[in-house]
Amino acid sequence: MPRFAANLSLMYGEHDFLDRFAAAARDGFRAVEYLFPYAHPAEALAARLREHGLSQVLFNAPPGDWDAGERGLACLPGRTAEFRAGITRALDYAHALGCPRLHVMAGLAPAGAARAALRATYLDNLAWAAAQAAPAGVEVLIEPINTRDIPGYFLNRQDEAHAIVEELGAANLKVQMDLYHCQIVEGDLATKLRRWLPTGRVAHLQIAGVPERHEPDTGELNYPYLFALIDALGYEGHVGCEYRPRAGTSEGLGWLRPHLR
Repeated sequence: MPRFAANLSLMYGEHDFLDRFAAAARDGFRAVEYLFPYAHPAEALAARLREHGLSQVLFNAPPGDWDAGERGLACLPGRTAEFRAGITRALDYAHALGCPRLHVMAGLAPAGAARAALRATYLDNLAWAAAQAAPAGVEVLIEPINTRDIPGYFLNRQDEAHAIVEELGAANLKVQMDLYHCQIVEGDLATKLRRWLPTGRVAHLQIAGVPERHEPDTGELNYPYLFALIDALGYEGHVGCEYRPRAGTSEGLGWLRPHLR
């Protein structure tokens, strides 16, 4: 079965953040992801990983001013210096945490901006980030996100993401395929998995129930079927559990227990 990673930004909210590592390990997780590490010293996070036998498999590069509504800098003209400083900081954390993947958020398309100019900026920034990350053995990921959750987000479809990765041709630039976002924007998930997983360009999957983004045993998707398909297609990466528990996180993990290795 797939290897699951707990998303500590959305899961285990009943605990202080640094206590979520222990809670995830108690529930049988061996890997974690989260949005951002920067509120905590890297060594404090690394110590939690070591103490609880966890692997850090993913986190996000700095997104700009998150509290003010920014959702990434990569497509924004005029923000290149800030973007590059953020990538440098993120790679320092990746080294300290032994994390092999970094998600780079595209950002919100400014009103009235020409999409061609945004795309050119996006590709230039991604090429630079991938070049910086390659010597460290870190993969740079881009993720299509639905515009219901993040209105105006620049990258929304799987084919768009794969076209960018193919165009740039950097071996360490990959796609983060979130089945929750993909279902909302495109649907037909089994066909999408059969199309994209064999390319080798998908480095990380994420899941949540649709439409409420709760546990994957609720909503309109048949995740047991999709998990079996993911296995059949030979995917060996992690599957991030990026969902909002309906109540207590541990109490809602009945769906996971049959799949723990």
